[in-house]
Formats: sequence, C-alpha cells, structure tokens
Amino acid sequence: MESQQKISPNSNATPIKEITEGSATISTSGAVFYNPVQEFNRDLSIAVISTFVNDYKEELKAAKGQQTGVENNKITILEALSATGLRSIRYAKEIPGVERVIANDISTKAVEDIKQNVVKNNVDQIVSVSHSDASMLMYQHRKSDQFEVIDLDPYGCPSHFLDSSVQAVKEGGLLLITATDMAVLAGNSPETCYSKYGAISIRIKSCHEMAVRILLQCIESHANRYGRYIVPLLSLSADFYIRVFVRVFSGAKKCKFSATKLSHVYHCTGCDSFTLHPLIIAKTDKNHHKFGIPSGPPVSKNCEECKHPHHIGGPIWSAPIHSHEFVKKLLDTVPDSLKTYKRIEGVLSVILEELIDQPLYYTLDRLSGTLHVEMPSMMVLRSALLNAGYMVSFTHMNKTSIKTDAPKKVVWDIMRCWAKQHPVSQKRLIEGTPAFNILNIEPDQEYSFKIHAQANPESRKKGFLRFQENPAPHWGPGCRATAMVGEQKIQKSVKNQGKRKRDVSQESVDK
Repeated sequence: MESQQKISPNSNATPIKEITEGSATISTSGAVFYNPVQEFNRDLSIAVISTFVNDYKEELKAAKGQQTGVENNKITILEALSATGLRSIRYAKEIPGVERVIANDISTKAVEDIKQNVVKNNVDQIVSVSHSDASMLMYQHRKSDQFEVIDLDPYGCPSHFLDSSVQAVKEGGLLLITATDMAVLAGNSPETCYSKYGAISIRIKSCHEMAVRILLQCIESHANRYGRYIVPLLSLSADFYIRVFVRVFSGAKKCKFSATKLSHVYHCTGCDSFTLHPLIIAKTDKNHHKFGIPSGPPVSKNCEECKHPHHIGGPIWSAPIHSHEFVKKLLDTVPDSLKTYKRIEGVLSVILEELIDQPLYYTLDRLSGTLHVEMPSMMVLRSALLNAGYMVSFTHMNKTSIKTDAPKKVVWDIMRCWAKQHPVSQKRLIEGTPAFNILNIEPDQEYSFKIHAQANPESRKKGFLRFQENPAPHWGPGCRATAMVGEQKIQKSVKNQGKRKRDVSQESVDK
C-alpha cells in the first residue's frame, strides 16, 4: 500500500492522508477510521463477493428458465459502516457485475470524506452515499428493495446490527460480518459474551474457532426469528478479528433443523479436552423427520482422563463453518493482482484441508505441556493418528492445531505412548495434577509413530504462506472514533507502552 500525506495550509486543520489501496485512492483525516492491517480483509472480501456474484447470477438465470416472473436482479451492495468509503470504492471498481454500492455512515465527517473520495475515484455513477443509522437503514429495506450483499465491519461487536441485516438481505443473498471483540468471544468475559451473543464463551485452546462458532449461532438465531437460516461459505480467524461469509435463505421447515446444528461444549479444566453435546437430534423415518432431546450429560462430573472438573460453554454452531465447494472455486478464481494474494492463497489452501465435520481442535503445545513431556514434531503426532486409522488436519486458526475425528481417549493414549518413549521427570508428576492422573492410566494399545505418507499436507509441501506473523508493529483494531493512520497510530502506541508501570512509579514518588 502506498500512501502520501498532504498537510492543509491552514495550521489549525487536521492533516490529510492520501492512501492508495488496490485500484482506489482516498483522502482521509484522523477523524475518520482507517486501518491498513485490514487490507487482507478487504482483498478477501472482494474475492468472495466476486465469486458469489457469479454463482448468484447463474442461479437467477437457471431460475428464470424454470419459472416465469423471476426478475433479472441487479447486484446491490450495502456497506453499512463505511468510514472512509475505501471498501465501497474498491467494490465498485474491482468487482465485475455490481450495478450499485451504497456507502453508509452515521458520522457527518465520514460522509463528507466518502462523497469526496467517490468523486475523486470517478465512481459516483455506481456508489451512492448515505448518511444514516445503519440499523435503521437496513430496517427500511427489510420488506422491499433488499440488498444482494450486506457488509458489516464494525468496531467491536456486530450483534446489534444482526436483527436488521438478516431481514434486509435478499433470498440467497450474502452477509459479510466481522467481530473484533475477541477478548469477549475467547472466554475472558463469559457473562458479557452471553449478553452480546447469547452464548457462554470459555477459555480453551481452540478459542478462535469457538469464537467463530459463537458468532455463527448468533446470526442463525436472529435469522430464525423471521423464518430464515444461514449457510456458511467461509469462516475466518485472522489477526485481531473473526470474519464470516454466510448466505441467507428462507424456509420454516429448514429452520426446524437449526437446533440440530448447535451444541454445548463440555471443556475439561485440567487437560483441555472437549466434548460436544447437541441441543436437538433429528431422526429420519421414511422421509419424515422426528426431533428429540438427547439424553445427557455426555461426560462424567470429572474428566475420565485427568480427573479434573468440566466447564460448560455454548451453545455454539457445530455444523460445518465452510463450504469446501465454494472455497475451492474461490481459490481457483481469486485475482493474483491483489496485494495480499499470497496470504489469501495460503489461508484458503489450509481451509480446504480442514476436516469439515470436526468442531474445535487440540494444540500440540497444550498436549505436551499438560504432561510436561518432550514435544513431538507435528509430523510425528499426525502420523500416529493416521497410523491408527483416524483423520487429522490443521486449521488455519493455529499453527500447532490438531483437528481429528479420533476420540479424546485415543489422543491421550497416543500421548501416553509418547511419554513412555520420552519419560517425564518424576519431579513434575505431582499427585492430583493432570499429568499424574493421565499417565497413571495405561493406554489400551501401543501406537506407531512411524511417519505416514499423508502426514505432510499439500499446503505445507507447496510452501504456501499458511500461518501469518503479526502484520505490522503495534498492530491491532485501532481506536474507536478516530483514524489511526501510519505514524499517528505508532506514536500513540509507543507513548502508551509501560504506562501502568509509570503510573505505579509516580504513585510511589507521591507517597
């Protein structure tokens, strides 16, 4: 991304920053929010919408051939929280087949900037600027003139926009939703998570995937109130946020299955093992579906492996969080001209390899750390699971992730076998600890750690950029209501480093 700063001749004026990203060039001041780290988010969104638009128009064409009266819909995108207008301008210039983009913001200053940037980029014939409350704007479109695509990229929690968005999107339309309040979603504040998302978050190693699944169940619950349901195309955890891309459909019968896609999570506080318990189960008898409540709980009071108690979280979305068919099509069509193409290619390649029907995951460091045992290589542990006849994959959310269909007993038996070959110091085996309790149980069989032919995934063999480092110094979601651009953001971050220590030191001096 290239940028150039222009200072207004008026000494009291806010410095103006000129930013070029993709095919758009915008001007912005510190009063309007812009985060350069989100370029990956914007690039990926352009690729996803482009692929969706092609599919959507093909579906409309097929429906028109089968049914009279199907209108030839034009593609309209609503960016409900537009800020600088950069995303809307890029959508207008870089996504083929889009007839109209509405760039909305509640801030008067933001709307002024958007209007100037739209004219500057010669897209005023496509991009309409709206000065409105995002929820009210979507409510006004809930019955007629709905949008094919709605993009919600708020600062923090998106939940208060969900009720209006699931009504304002057209049948089969696309919602793009970001959440940046990861501390809440990752288990630091379960009571706040419940109030915002209707689910209890728990502190678990697979917290990023659990965050995605909490958001998906929240969207589904809002959609169900209006006889609608969602189909996830792609779900992502990156940098400081999660991002989901879901289609919205209508159907009262389909909504009955929503509870079968949700589960509570029993999480062991000692060894980090997890067990899912569905809210509702469905049985099919001669094309007739019967729904029932499963018996439970699925676990004992204390974990069978380490004897420690469980926490209960959820409900979470326990159905697939991606459409592998869509992701494959996306990977084949994503433009290599995008600046973050290499990152997109790597992330999508790992997602294609993820086990789609296995919610949550273990991590290699947590498995080894629980037992205080020498850490096996990832290829060794993956081989042990494959040699035992189970499936295993990475997830893009964690570079030491182990997603598998093996029961937790098998996972811990493999670790017990590894500990036999690499003995744990007796000083570390304190009675009552998870390590002591787990290693006091004999494995049911001996497992082979011989390297399996399929242990090394294709994405790793091809050297894709699968797991990213921090994108920039002092990176993060930025600050609400101000645009921290370039040096301004870094200066503030540096200034605040060690602030608490300085405050404590000053208190000591004052005393």
